[in-house]
Amino acid sequence: MTADIAFAVEGAIGRVELNAPATFNALTREMCIAFRARLLEWAEEPAIGAVVVSGAGERAFCAGGDIRALYESHRAGDGAAATFFWHEYRLDHAVHEFPKPYVALVDGIAMGGGVGISVHGSHRVMTERTMFAMPECGIGLFPDVGATEFLPRAPGELGMYLALTGARLKAADAIHARIGTHYVPSAQLPGFVERLAASDLSAGEAAVDAVLAEFAENPGPVQLREHARVIDRCFSAETVPGIMDALEAEDGYFAIEAADTLRTKSPTSMLVTHRQLRGGDGLDFESVMRREYRMARAFLAGHDFFEGIRAAVIDKDRKPRWDPARLEDVGEADVERCFAPVERELAFD
Repeated sequence: MTADIAFAVEGAIGRVELNAPATFNALTREMCIAFRARLLEWAEEPAIGAVVVSGAGERAFCAGGDIRALYESHRAGDGAAATFFWHEYRLDHAVHEFPKPYVALVDGIAMGGGVGISVHGSHRVMTERTMFAMPECGIGLFPDVGATEFLPRAPGELGMYLALTGARLKAADAIHARIGTHYVPSAQLPGFVERLAASDLSAGEAAVDAVLAEFAENPGPVQLREHARVIDRCFSAETVPGIMDALEAEDGYFAIEAADTLRTKSPTSMLVTHRQLRGGDGLDFESVMRREYRMARAFLAGHDFFEGIRAAVIDKDRKPRWDPARLEDVGEADVERCFAPVERELAFD
């Protein structure tokens, strides 16, 4: 057992707390293994009517995987990075398949892996401190943890916009994007959990809905609505260069900022991500996660992911040297290899 994650039973609910506030509750391999094992146990425990997941501290629910540890693993050549993705994706699958209400209290930053352990649950509670993002293209990766499934269900082309730009959303916009389901002020969360723990949860999700109705409030206006037409026009393009051309043809600061943002991202990541989201229709969730595991293994064998971590976390110069450095220099084979089968495919048994 790792000290970075804690489990408890309170009345009718199982409590999970990510307990690594110094690293913004970033996930480690050990946390993923322990979390999944407890979910599988609680799925079969009649006394557990629901699970509630939260993060320690006031700044983050979970900022993602521990990418510094992945970088050090790469330098050491010990293979631990691939093992991390194996266990993280198995955890995401366990959340997706959990047969009881799963309530994530997304109070603070939720990025990458933090989205994976929240968005696949039945109830995703946002607060005034929520800040959602999938910033992977900015570190030379791709939006993973099941983004193939959840980003395309956002209205219009919002999912593609979020995937390529890594835009940060507060509560109202996150709910609009179908990442969140409810808004509860952070000060009300302890009362909500106490009330839920004391409730009869035999009715399942409907019982949780009834308790949430007592605490949920209006999250306020959706800022993204004013940009929806531009997003839909531009991010519906059939290629990433087409998206860039469309943005550059638009008037207004929003399109200019979006184009400028895309110019900072890994060209390989953007092209792979575009194909990922456009080519995920009809896949069941196991197939989604197996496909993303193949993609993760390809990125672990490449250049941009570890260069992105270096620039963002290690040296913090914010000047990644992508290779290839331009969209036009990324070949079709560079994209294709990210979807190729691997020797050990992801398994869920």
